[in-house]
Amino acid sequence: MADNTTAYTADLAPGSLITQDGQMQWAGLLIGPGTPFSVDRSGLTGWEDLPEYDSSDAERPTSHGAWPGARYAKPRKVGGTVWTHPASGRGPAALNALRQSFALTDGERWLAVRLHGEILAVRARVAQRVVPADRVFATQGAARASVQWLAADPRRYAVNEQLATTGPPQPESGLTWPLTWPLNWGRAQSTGDVVAENTGSAPTHPVIVFRGPCAIPAVTERISRRGLRYAIDLTAGDVLEVDTAAGTVTLNNSASRRHTAMADSGPEELFAFEPGRAELSFRPESAGPDARMTVRWRSAEW
Repeated sequence: MADNTTAYTADLAPGSLITQDGQMQWAGLLIGPGTPFSVDRSGLTGWEDLPEYDSSDAERPTSHGAWPGARYAKPRKVGGTVWTHPASGRGPAALNALRQSFALTDGERWLAVRLHGEILAVRARVAQRVVPADRVFATQGAARASVQWLAADPRRYAVNEQLATTGPPQPESGLTWPLTWPLNWGRAQSTGDVVAENTGSAPTHPVIVFRGPCAIPAVTERISRRGLRYAIDLTAGDVLEVDTAAGTVTLNNSASRRHTAMADSGPEELFAFEPGRAELSFRPESAGPDARMTVRWRSAEW
């Protein structure tokens, strides 16, 4: 059996070790067919289920039922039982790998699962690990580890991050003289518009990066009319990164600039792509030809 379980605690790219259906990857540990570890036939719990949620429904005081309110998903709980195979000749080493990988840590790591050719992943932490020192373990060396992960963000993401880039809008070149028919108005080198497609069933939060030179960088999602706008001048080489999931606005990967959000700029946490098509417009107040807006996102599933 190939050993694909190096760097057990490393936060590797989601699904980077997975090669076939039925495999799952937790940080740097590969579990499933072709490894010293297997998932119990009962499979995983909580993976394809809708997460629990909080509801702001309000009961009607003088009528039946309630007024429907917003619903917000709670963290996702994923559970499963992992076995080590004594026939692999790696009994003690495999158990040590489980101990290292399923340890109590503060940071989240990628948990990825491949089913029917599709790999989805969540950011999670180990919430519980139970390894009975029973007769099977004592006599045969087979360990049975019951593990539960807790994903603060319950959405499951596609492993391939998508990217779209545009410069500021540029005017058309216009007509050239003498006029000839049919008239050619020229074509703009950049419209300042890009399209982002969320092919999943859950909203997803993008990362938006503005690169200078430009003044007061702004982006608007034309369908939802949500927008972000910042009172800051970016010189050539400056990078303003907006992580809408974390709600952070960072200049040159060091200084927070969230306080530069203008009055007509919405909360970063509410700037999300609903399932389907999002149409984004990059509209700085002024910009040089080298200014850019880059959008990164992953499609998300419940």
